[in-house]
Amino acid sequence: MIIRPRRSVLYMPGSNARALEKAKSLPADGVILDLEDAVAPDAKQAARKQVADTVKAGGFGAREVFIRVNGLDTAWHADDLHAAAHAAPDGILVPKISNPDQLEMIGRRLLDMSADHKTRVWAMIETPIAVLNIREIAAAAADTETRLAGFVMGTNDLSKETRARQVAGRAPMLPWLAACLAAARAYGIDILDGVYNDIGNAQGFADECAQARDMGFDGKTLIHPNQIGPCNAAFSPTPDEIAQAKKTIAEFDKPENKNKGVVAIDGRMVERMHAEMARRTVAIAEAIVGR
Repeated sequence: MIIRPRRSVLYMPGSNARALEKAKSLPADGVILDLEDAVAPDAKQAARKQVADTVKAGGFGAREVFIRVNGLDTAWHADDLHAAAHAAPDGILVPKISNPDQLEMIGRRLLDMSADHKTRVWAMIETPIAVLNIREIAAAAADTETRLAGFVMGTNDLSKETRARQVAGRAPMLPWLAACLAAARAYGIDILDGVYNDIGNAQGFADECAQARDMGFDGKTLIHPNQIGPCNAAFSPTPDEIAQAKKTIAEFDKPENKNKGVVAIDGRMVERMHAEMARRTVAIAEAIVGR
């Protein structure tokens, strides 16, 4: 089982050369070099070249590198996609995806540009229509030409578009988050939670990380380096969880349990599906150590 940790993925402004260099040393699992919201219109062109050159130069180590391009309906999108495709990041993050046709079009463009096969497409889910179409959007992953590998929740834009208040616990947004998570899992792609805006509220951030982890998100997108440590901790298996997972695997691996669907472990009846969950826990833990 090969798993890539995506506990913490930090947005970095593409127009800030110092920030791009700093991204190479931060303990985040991934970085999003942003050409969209973080870059003013008059700085778009320079940021595009700077980000492409930075990605081509490498030096990010085990960190996963994404380039967030501008949306399909903007004047910058085509040039952004072209530059990103030739820079060959791990992923290209496309804002405001609302239907699978858009993903198919992007896939065709990347094919025409002979983009490196390793470069995957990630879709930002940040509009009501995207939530309503989420099953069809996720299903696009079945078409390998789309390169769809995951969703990133754009919770700020989703709040703006729906007029849902951003409150502690995110009650207004939970149904939408859950629907997107279910669609991602149904079609075998990863999903990252949206950002937490109040960088001075450590407890609020910890609570939201715990909520996202418990819901089943692979990780969370971040807006400040100070959020990386707590986010990594929240999405990492604890020593007790790892020990219990290894014990579960060991029990099911015993010759006498090879064909059993259920075994007793520490007085609890444990099903074979829990052994598969345990294997993923151990794989995640090993991948984190491997970084």
